[in-house]
Amino acid sequence: MEGAQGTASVLSGRTGIGAAAVLVAVTAAVVAFEAYALAAVPFALAVVFWALYHVESLLLAAVALTPLSVTLKESDFNVGLSLPGEVLLAGLTFFALIRFLHQGRLPWPILKQPLTWVILLQLSWMAVTVLFSEMPLVSFKALLSRVWFLVPMYFMLGTALEKPWARNLIFPLYSFSLAVAALWTLYVHSQYGFSKETSTWVMYPFYKEHTLYGMALAFVYPWSIWALFRPQSLVARFIHLGLWALLTVALVFSYTRAAWLSLVAAGAVYVIFAWRISARQIAGIAVLVLATLWVTQDQWIRIFTKNDTVSSDNFSEHIQSASNISTDASNLERLNRWASAFRMWQERPHTGWGLGTYQFQYAPFQHSSQLTVISTNAGDLGNAHSEYIGPLAEQGWPGLVLVLLLLVLLFRTGSRAYRRMEPGTDRTLVLLAMLGQVTYWVHGVLNNFLDLDKGAVLVWMSAAVIAWADRAAARD
Repeated sequence: MEGAQGTASVLSGRTGIGAAAVLVAVTAAVVAFEAYALAAVPFALAVVFWALYHVESLLLAAVALTPLSVTLKESDFNVGLSLPGEVLLAGLTFFALIRFLHQGRLPWPILKQPLTWVILLQLSWMAVTVLFSEMPLVSFKALLSRVWFLVPMYFMLGTALEKPWARNLIFPLYSFSLAVAALWTLYVHSQYGFSKETSTWVMYPFYKEHTLYGMALAFVYPWSIWALFRPQSLVARFIHLGLWALLTVALVFSYTRAAWLSLVAAGAVYVIFAWRISARQIAGIAVLVLATLWVTQDQWIRIFTKNDTVSSDNFSEHIQSASNISTDASNLERLNRWASAFRMWQERPHTGWGLGTYQFQYAPFQHSSQLTVISTNAGDLGNAHSEYIGPLAEQGWPGLVLVLLLLVLLFRTGSRAYRRMEPGTDRTLVLLAMLGQVTYWVHGVLNNFLDLDKGAVLVWMSAAVIAWADRAAARD
């Protein structure tokens, strides 16, 4: 009760009068000098107060704001940040630094976990590669953005998840905000007849293009299914039915083949947990599948090279085009990017070309025989399109090894926590976090989004859930 009174008193008495005076002064300055950037000052002050009095809810607000944040282009405010979400994440990181300097306390339970060790080792290696980067300033900015994604969404949120209400809100907040972006996207898309050609950009300004949008939809889709079928009131079930239907329609009209494939993989992982298939059985199945693929490799190569179905509005043809490596421009361009990345790695195998530099450095490594109608030398059409090959080119072989090690520990930690926890909502939350990770890392074969807040928030917040579950299971 005292805490509630203390919080309420923040905007009362002299403090309230002072806050009102500052608001009036700022508003007057904005109008008088046409300094519209000053209009952000009251909001910044409000966020500071929010962080001081209830940082846990501010972290969840950052999660909710991420799907609706926009990157302003061709304007005076184009600083390469997603607003307001990424700015809020950067502010939370600065707040964590100030709090540490003031209190000298670190989240030791989180820091003692092997999963955290790998994350910190990965971050440390990125810092080392900045020293050898072809473009040090670009690499330093990329490293800084990774820090302000990790600190709030993994370390700070990992502590906040100790509270049940925070755990219960983390997926709904992102999902319902994403639903708002999906409604906007479907409305704009409907103006163009839901065509495949326009599906690549109709989600702007919330998502820069359809693969990023499809990734986010696929990540939260398993949660939307669980939310629909869990025990709840009729009104709540109706709301979750609407959410699931909206995400389904949005996913279909995103025309993102990688997202569709990632959900198939997530379904397979769910079967493994639901049927309690052992690691030995999984290894046996994997060996059998690999052996079959090896024996039939000639037939598969013929299928891939003879498939000339290109992506189109026809969903059947669009799915078939996923294996077309002879005429589909999107698939061929990925092969071009990957080949360029491998050549970059061969030239600098140990430290790579520097974090975030691929798109600016790969042009000379393209071969004329592999160029497509959408190839470019300008460095303005994205990166290596792989969460595995990209680090290889930018950070050398240690970069790829650390990505693979992160994957192993993510799923090993999550599986261990799932086995130890009692059946219930928290146990299901761990499984949903892992299924979301499956969709991301399968999608990551063909695209990479960890340098963007839309992808980083999902990956690191679900990693925080997995790390929390492992700590909770160890305490029980």
